Amino acid sequence: PHKFNQEISVDFEFELIHEDKATGARAGRMTTPHGTVDTPVFVPVGTQATVKTLSPHELKEMGVGMLLANTYHLALRPGTAIIKEGEGLHRFMHWDRPILTDSGGYQVFSLARLCKISEEGVHFQSHIDGSRRFFSPEAVIGLEKDLGADIIMPLDECPPYPCEYDYAGQSMELTTRWAKRSKEAFAECLDKNKTRSARPLHFGIVQGSVYADLRRQSTEAVTSLDFDGFAIGGLSVGESKPEMFAMTAGVTDRLPKNQPRYLMGVGKPEDLVEAVKLGVDMFDCVLPTRNARHGILFTWNGALHVKAGRYKDDFQPVDARCQCYTCQTFTRAYLRHLFNAGEVLVMRLASIHNIYFYQQLMSSMRQAILDDRFPAWVSDFYNRYEISPSVKTERLEK
Repeated sequence: PHKFNQEISVDFEFELIHEDKATGARAGRMTTPHGTVDTPVFVPVGTQATVKTLSPHELKEMGVGMLLANTYHLALRPGTAIIKEGEGLHRFMHWDRPILTDSGGYQVFSLARLCKISEEGVHFQSHIDGSRRFFSPEAVIGLEKDLGADIIMPLDECPPYPCEYDYAGQSMELTTRWAKRSKEAFAECLDKNKTRSARPLHFGIVQGSVYADLRRQSTEAVTSLDFDGFAIGGLSVGESKPEMFAMTAGVTDRLPKNQPRYLMGVGKPEDLVEAVKLGVDMFDCVLPTRNARHGILFTWNGALHVKAGRYKDDFQPVDARCQCYTCQTFTRAYLRHLFNAGEVLVMRLASIHNIYFYQQLMSSMRQAILDDRFPAWVSDFYNRYEISPSVKTERLEK
């Protein structure tokens, strides 16, 4: 049996170990209450305290260092009070490595019924049972404190795409005001819990849609609030790739170098490569697990749609370079058969492969940065990787 490790560290630290001079790509190490995380890092999404189809033990074996869970979903079911009674999210899901919790703001706006935004917060109805709920910046901090996450995100408004400039500006300013209230609530929680052996890390979120001046204003405002790290929100929601990367570059250029940078909800392997080039340290997305369950597997040559007829008698592994359990054990033909037969095993096998591939992708980039060969690595990646326009990033599962 695998014992649950209850030992946690106390101090937060982000060490920028090396930066690629040609691109700005960074290799670092982040210390959290439940251990260290090497960056750049991809964080698998465990929306409801689980990464779909996979056990914590399997995730550890694949080298996963951190998971994301969602405050909106866990507040609705089973309720943060139950998780707190169960000694926090780490104990509840038997994961003793770092956990990041999203505030749930994106889900409030995208999933909840009759959502009404005001200065005080957000009134909404649960998409599960229609019950009336209210999230304020202060309430969300309290919920995340009860969950016991290592990194917590403040409540923000993620404006839809497209949206008018005036709306984006008002939304950005509201997010800034909420960030200030979140900081005050966070400080108050710490004052009430001085005996806690480790405090969570609190990140700020930059918004502003696809408007460069709003992104600049938001960055300046949020970085003035002394957060532990900074996230770039409101992207990968329908805008073009040039817009997404232009907004990312405009923010990372203005963020402190000695603090972690987190691009929320991204994404595809090629998007991770481009964002690492821009100096981003952290990523999360449902893409590897969601696409796995639909038969889309990522390889060093691009996305492979294993349900296609041409794989019915293909007895190669998904990716000959891959050392994951799926590739070392099964063939493309077998996986296709399982999908066609409706066998649930294939969802696990496909998810194992995709999560392993993403971990290897990030590890390979990190090593290339440390070895001062990142531009050559990027060139080699694109020489082999065929970008598939049919593989879409989806965020609703978060």
